[in-house]
Amino acid sequence: MAAKSARLIVIDERDDSRVPYLRGILTRSIQDAGIPFHEAYRIAGEVRDRLGDRIEIRSNELRQVVGERLRETGHADAVLRYLTPRDERVLFHVRSRNGETAPFSRGLLAQSFEICAIARDEMYAVAGEVEASLSAAGQRTVTTSDIGQAAARALRRRFGAEVSGRYVRWVDFSRSGEPLILLVGGTTGCGKSTLSAMLAHRLGIVRTQSTDMLREVMRLLIPVKLMPSLHESSFGAYRVLPRWLGPEDVLVEPHMLDGYLMQADEVAVAVEGVFRRATREQVSLILEGVHIHPALQKRLEKRGEGIVVSVVLAALKKKRLKKQLTGRGQLIKSRRAELYLDYLDEIWQLQTFLLSEADRHGVPIVHNLSEEESVRQVVQHVADALAGRFSDDETIVFPTA
Repeated sequence: MAAKSARLIVIDERDDSRVPYLRGILTRSIQDAGIPFHEAYRIAGEVRDRLGDRIEIRSNELRQVVGERLRETGHADAVLRYLTPRDERVLFHVRSRNGETAPFSRGLLAQSFEICAIARDEMYAVAGEVEASLSAAGQRTVTTSDIGQAAARALRRRFGAEVSGRYVRWVDFSRSGEPLILLVGGTTGCGKSTLSAMLAHRLGIVRTQSTDMLREVMRLLIPVKLMPSLHESSFGAYRVLPRWLGPEDVLVEPHMLDGYLMQADEVAVAVEGVFRRATREQVSLILEGVHIHPALQKRLEKRGEGIVVSVVLAALKKKRLKKQLTGRGQLIKSRRAELYLDYLDEIWQLQTFLLSEADRHGVPIVHNLSEEESVRQVVQHVADALAGRFSDDETIVFPTA
């Protein structure tokens, strides 16, 4: 989306309030009309571009512009749902187990199917089927158990008992209060940050932490003279390691992996601190970074705290890794592509080491061919981790009153 000279203000006719245009808020309202997130996000951006340099717009006019764009993009069936006020659009309300009621949301129900690792269009189709079946019953208020049972039946009809079981187990886990900790490792530039952001949105995980950020904080606290390897890149830390004379007075140069392992051990202190805090407070978390190496992943898994799922992300083609390093340099000016491309061989060598270690420690490797496929694979590993620990029995998880 092109940069604007001034922020667009939306005027709400109901109370004459003035609020800034927020792409995320508009995206959510489009999602509520039954449009998948990525499509809704794109449409919200296109609407902003269409408004050009305008500095204010009334909410009714904005809704009409969105409706036009929905028609143009082949979503004519969603226009009426979008233009209908939310309180008039709700067919029934949902009563939770603690007695609170809220309007039924097809979008929220669809998001709860992420654990099933099915296509996003299928998620919304199943949510629509559940909405139709419950509204046909004529009840104005249904329980979360009613929705859970209807969702499990719809998933089983479409995809079988295994997929339905994943959904039931996810709900059981969500109610348990246990935290989910995702540990995402991989070499520089393989796509860890992007994958982690997508997983956080899909699985409703509020907290994410990169090891690069932890390392930056440690650099502020620990001077270069005390810990020089900490102040280098993960693939360049070997440059500050000492050289020594070997047999026949031959000067022995430190290996790139020696520097990486030293820095990874230094950062692991902070990683374990963040991990302990999350498990103690029972807060789900995604920890990602080049310093999340397989030995550390297995060590944290063995602590037996929370549901810990480890993966190592990989770009298995050198050309793809080079392309991703170039792209990230363009997106983030502080990460100059030239720096990483100059060390492409070292970064590739580091990935080879991490994959070998992942194989040795039994940590799943996710081949980053596409963002959607990578998310699907990680979600599948999460579903596998829940199996056996949480119930897939609908009568237990969704009891009838």
